[in-house]
Amino acid sequence: MNHDTKLAWRIAGSALLAIAGWPLAASAGVSELEARALQSELTEIGAERAGNESGQIPRWDGGLVRRAVDGAATLQYQDPYPDDQPLDTVTAANMEQYRQWLSPGQQALLQHFADSYAMPVYSSRRSAASPPEIYAATARNAVHARLSGDLDSVDGTTAGVPFPIPTHGAEVIWNHKLRYQGLDATRWNVQTAVTSGGDYTLSKLREDYSFDYHRTAFGLEPRDSNVLAYFAQLTTEPSRLAGTITLVLETINQLQAPRRAWQYNPGQRRLRRAPNVGYDNPGSASDGLRTNDQTDSFNGALDRYSWRLLGKREMLIPYNAYRVHSGALDYSELLGDQHLNQTHTRYELHRVWVVEAEVKPGTSHLYARRVFYVDEDSWQIHAVDIYDKRGSLWRIQDAHSLMAYDQPYMFQALEVIYDLQAGRYLVHAMSNQEPERAPAQFDSGYFEPANAKRLGRR
Repeated sequence: MNHDTKLAWRIAGSALLAIAGWPLAASAGVSELEARALQSELTEIGAERAGNESGQIPRWDGGLVRRAVDGAATLQYQDPYPDDQPLDTVTAANMEQYRQWLSPGQQALLQHFADSYAMPVYSSRRSAASPPEIYAATARNAVHARLSGDLDSVDGTTAGVPFPIPTHGAEVIWNHKLRYQGLDATRWNVQTAVTSGGDYTLSKLREDYSFDYHRTAFGLEPRDSNVLAYFAQLTTEPSRLAGTITLVLETINQLQAPRRAWQYNPGQRRLRRAPNVGYDNPGSASDGLRTNDQTDSFNGALDRYSWRLLGKREMLIPYNAYRVHSGALDYSELLGDQHLNQTHTRYELHRVWVVEAEVKPGTSHLYARRVFYVDEDSWQIHAVDIYDKRGSLWRIQDAHSLMAYDQPYMFQALEVIYDLQAGRYLVHAMSNQEPERAPAQFDSGYFEPANAKRLGRR
């Protein structure tokens, strides 16, 4: 491979390749020659196809793609690795021997909850996969996609991963935002803010969504070329919030056409525009422990941060979280007094891209700095370290993810945000006791504001 190529990400062992000095100008696609790596050294969406030197990370063999078990529309995905047992468990006592594979946030959690927090480590299973149509679209994007509008938009792409061979931090975040998550589907989101004493009240939300961005890959026409996704959320519990509806139209270029959102209040029986559904405004039913742009680890406009691609490293991240997602687990079995019941979690060694975001001068955000750890195989953000304006580590966010192997795409079994300063944590995107997410089909008028009052009757 030519050493002058943009594929300068190659690493040895767990070392982090520093590329912070790369220019921050808007990027362009790679050359045809460089893009050929997607059929050889790299997977179809840009991960290193080979395993690592130690053999702890295996070679990618196509990922986990199989038919669902009977009743998949109502049952949680079954664990495809039922016989796997932990190779070891990382604790505060043995953390030093694993330090090279831990983020600062993970180290802080192990130290903060030294008597109870642990990370069960399993064999690495590179289960991530996407449909062939997404691979084909990604190959075209490698050459034609580019950042524009001061990194706030993507041109030259209508489906697939836009930047499978990234050279900029914003490109990696766009890959996360535009990764394949199916087209139309219905899912359940159970979330709760756990108090310092371990008390909590569950909120249950039904969420319908349509990812317009990927429709062209499957020969379908998008409703709007600047729309990434349509989203409708109905709160069913607790009773004081039941019937609340939030509609979101998520645009690709949010500076040209900002995200549009509406909320329906059943008490007032009125649908209102909701301009605060974004950035660092508090997320619904989060008790101030989550900002709107923390949903799905990160979403929305990139314009308040400067983005740097720090490189790539090997790291223990939550992965193949089928046991966390199991329908046999009650929510009370997952939610500990101070943190998740880590018994059911699974951590694996994977390669991740590391992206740092710092608030731009002249703008503001509740989080002064964030460091994102992005899985090379799926472009899913699996962990985030969040710092306050004093430079202190404040919150740690994890996405415990698994493969919907019959679709195929990766999704979160749950996301957890720990607030070290408040001594509390938030969990959302749980669905253990709810129907499994299922493909759907929504007509062009389903996500219109005029339809909001009818959404609750589905």
